[in-house]
Formats: sequence, C-alpha cells, structure tokens
Amino acid sequence: MLILLPPSETKTPRRRGAPLDLDTVSFPELTPARDRVIDVLAAASTRTDALEVLGVGASLAADVARNVTLRTAPAGPVESLYTGVLYDALDLPGLAGVALRRARRWIVVQSALFGALRLTDKVPGYRLSMGTNLPGVGPLAAHWRAELASPLTEFAGSGVIVDCRSSTYAAAWTPAGASAARWVRIHVPGATHNAKHTRGLVTRHLAVAGATPRTPQALRDVVGAAFDVALTEPRRASAPWELAVTAR
Repeated sequence: MLILLPPSETKTPRRRGAPLDLDTVSFPELTPARDRVIDVLAAASTRTDALEVLGVGASLAADVARNVTLRTAPAGPVESLYTGVLYDALDLPGLAGVALRRARRWIVVQSALFGALRLTDKVPGYRLSMGTNLPGVGPLAAHWRAELASPLTEFAGSGVIVDCRSSTYAAAWTPAGASAARWVRIHVPGATHNAKHTRGLVTRHLAVAGATPRTPQALRDVVGAAFDVALTEPRRASAPWELAVTAR
C-alpha cells in the first residue's frame, strides 16, 4: 500500500545536526532533479523580489532566507519536520512498534523541493510550494511529473494507492495503467481544515489497523470500520476512485 500525503507549510526544522546528504534520501533516481531545484531555489531566495517569486508574505521572510542554506542547515527526519492539522491528527509521535513501522513503510510525502520523501529521510526546513513557477525550473508540478512516474509506480506495486494529497500536489503525479485501477482519492465533505484533520485520522487508522487492501472495495471496508464511508467509481479509466470519509 502507498499512502500519499501532502507536506505542510508549517515545519519544525532541526536546530543542530548533520546537513543534508542527498545520497541517503529515498528514491535516489530523483537526485539530479533535487539538485537542480535546490540550487535554483537558493538563488531565487536571494533576489530582492524573492517573496513575490515564492508567493509568500513578509511574515515568512525568515523561512525564505533559510532556503539559501539548504545544503548546510541541519537535516532532520521528515516524520518530525512537518506539523499542522493533518500531521497533528496523524500523531506520528503517538504511534509505536508495528504501527509506526507500517507508517514508515507505506507513507510517501509529496514535496515541491524533493519530489517525494519517506518518513525516515532527513531533510532541512524549507519554504517552497508545489504551486510555484520557479524561475529557471518552471511550474514545479510539471517539473516533477515525469520524474516521479517511475519510482512511485514501482513503490506502489500491486497495492492500493491511498491519495490524501491536495489538488496542487496531486498534479505532480497521476497514477497510470494498472496503478490507476487501484488509485483511491480520500474526499472529506466540508471545510479544508476538517478535510486535513480527517485525512490525518484515516492515515493513522490504516497504520494501526494493519490491513493491506489490494482493491478500492477492500480499502472502503477497512476505513469503514472507523468512519462513515461511501465509495464512488471513476468517471473514466484515468480518474481515481473516490472514497468519501466522514468522522463519526
């Protein structure tokens, strides 16, 4: 099973420790693409119009300045880097033993800077959104789309792809072929805040439950043990199944 999560704009970077070593980060075939984005982002972050280029306000100037030191700043585990509504609900620090090992095995975080990350990968804090049109690279979703196709398809294998990403990050990789038939997007009726919270709870439930569904219907049954659910078939072959989830 592959559980796709978006990153969080809010992060808790490591204050001390060894710097980024791209050779140790998962999906090593992405290293050249990562190198390029890191260098271009660092250069863009020194510009006088850096905030405008990156689409952020003045309150995030310190985060943008941190982009200049991505190769020398302390790197920490992804599982402790991202914070915010979804990750608070997932509560990785509260998982232990086999449930935590499942989360580390199944979860992949889509990243505008690194393409895709696993929870044990060590990276520095950064400020970059997948919706950014980065000078020298272009729209980041398009930059990553071709790069991610092979490694994520291979990683998904024959299991269900549980898609908890926002539309901005989903644009960076669309499952195709046989993988598309097992692609299930988690839909949460209601406000964005509630959607993030529920997707975090669903991810946690899957890690704790431990089942490895191989069909959308089997995933519906696993999630339905803890939530009210409704499964909708794709409108076309290249579209995902949709699992509407409501917390009880």
